[in-house]
Amino acid sequence: MKIVVDAYGGDNAPEEIVKGAVQALGERDGFSVVLVGKREEIEKLLAENGADATRVEVVDARDVITNDMSPTEAVRKMRDSSLVKAFGVLNSDPEAQAIVSAGSSGAVLTGAMLLVKRIEGVTRAALAPVLPTVKGGLVTLVDCGANSDCKAAQLVQFARLGSAMVTATSGNPSPRIGLLSNGTEDKKGNELTKEAFALLKEESSLNFLGNMEAREILSGDYDVIVSDGFSGNIALKACEGTALAFLSILKKSILAGGLRAKLGYLLMKPVFKEVKKTMDYNGYGGAVLLGLSKVVVKSHGSSKAKSIAASVIQAFTVASSGMLTSLDLR
Repeated sequence: MKIVVDAYGGDNAPEEIVKGAVQALGERDGFSVVLVGKREEIEKLLAENGADATRVEVVDARDVITNDMSPTEAVRKMRDSSLVKAFGVLNSDPEAQAIVSAGSSGAVLTGAMLLVKRIEGVTRAALAPVLPTVKGGLVTLVDCGANSDCKAAQLVQFARLGSAMVTATSGNPSPRIGLLSNGTEDKKGNELTKEAFALLKEESSLNFLGNMEAREILSGDYDVIVSDGFSGNIALKACEGTALAFLSILKKSILAGGLRAKLGYLLMKPVFKEVKKTMDYNGYGGAVLLGLSKVVVKSHGSSKAKSIAASVIQAFTVASSGMLTSLDLR
């Protein structure tokens, strides 16, 4: 299997992207990577990082799509960009089963929608990031921004796609599913969530637990959280912002707390390190765009090697299962 990597997508490209791809090869067997971008620069970085030449292929691309470009226009016109050429490899090479990019979110989503086929019955692809929970497990949020406006039937599809992804990556045969709402009661929510709730209750193939509130996202009581992309994106950014704010407040309090606070920090340092490790998105990969015939993983724009490596391994794991691309949601 080949995993295609957009070597010039992201704030730290190409150095961290190539380094991460090589790191992924060192951590897992069973796949090779196709790095797309400026050949001479990629080959130099591969040599510097001691890459296994038998597991790496380079496809030359001279242009780069940036965040300030119109996604649709860039994907349609910049045929020699690393992202568009990466999608070209994904479509033309039968051994290529997944793509990883930390590039412009709009361009990655647009490219995926225009250039990769949806699986049977899927009306909307959904972006699904993986988040750590307080119980040490992971939770998948579907959708976090690909679809601002949705229909109830599409939320049911998101639930089925998210459930299949969790099963594919963790082996959990019956993921617990919650519907993001403004209360846990059955009658809570707007018209969309009320209709989706009724449809999800009828899906005997899903382990649907009912409505849940945003404060429960990281509780560990759910494996999949279903939402429209507008609400899901707000919930995701709120979680990220709260985590950053908490760490900032904690740091300021320790610095302002005098000798006692600093001594307490030294005693608690191993605990703080573990908390930081748990909350670090870099170790969990990227957001998978669910509902497509091949696996698309959108990594964070500021991803470094650790996050890229996790995203490549995530792409390989999901693609290897075949569960997401073989679903029939008609």
